[in-house]
Amino acid sequence: MTPTDLFFLVAAGLLAGVVNALAGGGTLISFPALLALGYPSLTASVTNAVALWPGYLGGVLGYRAELRGQRRRAITLSAVTVLGAVVGSALLLLTPSRLFESMVPWLVGFASLTLLAQPWLRKLFGGEAGQAPSRLVYAGVFLGGCYGAYFNGGMGVLLLTVLGLFLHDNLHRVNAVRAALALVISTVSVVAFSLYGPVQWQAAAVVAPASLAGGFLGTRLARLMSAKVLRGVVVAFGLGVAVALALR
Repeated sequence: MTPTDLFFLVAAGLLAGVVNALAGGGTLISFPALLALGYPSLTASVTNAVALWPGYLGGVLGYRAELRGQRRRAITLSAVTVLGAVVGSALLLLTPSRLFESMVPWLVGFASLTLLAQPWLRKLFGGEAGQAPSRLVYAGVFLGGCYGAYFNGGMGVLLLTVLGLFLHDNLHRVNAVRAALALVISTVSVVAFSLYGPVQWQAAAVVAPASLAGGFLGTRLARLMSAKVLRGVVVAFGLGVAVALALR
């Protein structure tokens, strides 16, 4: 790995950690970075999933204040999410590489468009503050666990969309639960991919500490940055990546 490659991966890991802590979508940065260095799609996906785990941990630690009083909610949703993550991890490991590569542009594009549509979806399906959450939230986080373990790109975006629709609470508290569920999914993926996946440990060792630093930084920026600005940047980047991959 050249010094240029090293710097490139550190920057990608740091930015991915920041974006994941803010709202999710950091994989739309780190996954293409691994592809740009020549890693095959499946290898890049599993390596990325392992490398970003410290960033998710940093995000949860940064949201400790917002998670207070939500222990029961977080544990219940995490249990459902684990089941989805196990299914998603198995699907990825059993999916032929060629099929996965053909699906990547569509998955990236879907994640990006979901983020773009999130404000309108919340208005369409959301309820009143203090209202009991719909049981659909459990189906949503199960599918989010499947998707997140199968393809990490946009996992946080989808989880935040689901939770924002069905948990009628302060957005920062909802985002804290989203961070906890993302850590759960990432943990399942790390265990599965470390044992059975083609992880490139050299690249993972570079991205992991950078994503941890980014996770801490992102939680601090979350209270300052405009959600509209972040959403626009990630959506534009993600759709650009989807188009570029589709043309390959």
